[in-house]
Amino acid sequence: MITLVLGGARSGKSEVAERIVAARSAGRPVTYVATAVPSPDDPDFAARIAAHQARRHPTWLTVEVGPADSLPLAVAQVAGAVLLDSLTTWVAAAADFRADVDSLCVALRTRDGDSVVVSDEVGMGVHPSTDGGRRFRDALGLANQAVSSAADDALLVVAGRTLRLERD
Repeated sequence: MITLVLGGARSGKSEVAERIVAARSAGRPVTYVATAVPSPDDPDFAARIAAHQARRHPTWLTVEVGPADSLPLAVAQVAGAVLLDSLTTWVAAAADFRADVDSLCVALRTRDGDSVVVSDEVGMGVHPSTDGGRRFRDALGLANQAVSSAADDALLVVAGRTLRLERD
């Protein structure tokens, strides 16, 4: 089962994803695949990462995937349930925002175990004022669409409340 959990900043999407993977794993192994890379000159982002780490169940294994690593390979190699958090930081770290989304979708569809994928919904905000902002919004929007197509379920989290997204 693949579930995509979308939401804006501070929507509660990561907590929702954590509850889903915990319920589905029923005591079996869970691997948290983290794509955020803390920057020493951004204490706010480091604090957000620390809050995510503190919430994780102590038995969950964490795999950190940086910009030089292959996220599709990391996901494919994990047995059991996976919580991938998040597409947003993965796409943001990719050169020119060109992440290998097709390979990630193949890895999600062919791996053994449930997958819960977290991403930001960036299409509901203001129109970015820079070219880089527009390219990022478009790249992440396309990545979200691709993963949603591969997913069995897609949820939108707004203000801590969850809406199930229906297929056309």
